[in-house]
Amino acid sequence: MTKHQVQFRWERRPSGPAARTLRNLVIEVLERLGSPPSEVHILVTDDRRIQELNLQYRHIDDSTDVLSFPDGTELPEGGVLLGQLVISRDTARIQAEQAGHSEIMELRELALHGVLHLLGYDHSEDQGEMDQLELKLRRDVAE
Repeated sequence: MTKHQVQFRWERRPSGPAARTLRNLVIEVLERLGSPPSEVHILVTDDRRIQELNLQYRHIDDSTDVLSFPDGTELPEGGVLLGQLVISRDTARIQAEQAGHSEIMELRELALHGVLHLLGYDHSEDQGEMDQLELKLRRDVAE
């Protein structure tokens, strides 16, 4: 296995090419944070599907922007499956408009947030460490 791999499944395609940008972002974050060889799966879907998953796994009957499902399974070819990110393209588009930036930029921010959760960071339980790290990585990680 190469050091890091990112696999995509697109139920909702973004308005522009996103795979290479998101793949590069995830790999750079994993490298910067010293992750062992790993694989991340990303599903880009719609609000309806993410709401179903949010209800099923978090018992919250509402859509959200990104869900993270950590895994940790050792892969046969070496490395570890860190887990899966599920991103709502519908919500990403709305949040991008509200923030005044591109849909791709919003997808990058959501992927970054999700990867940090896969690596064990939790903004709901720490003292702001994840938020600080996320802001630093947003500034430092090239497109």
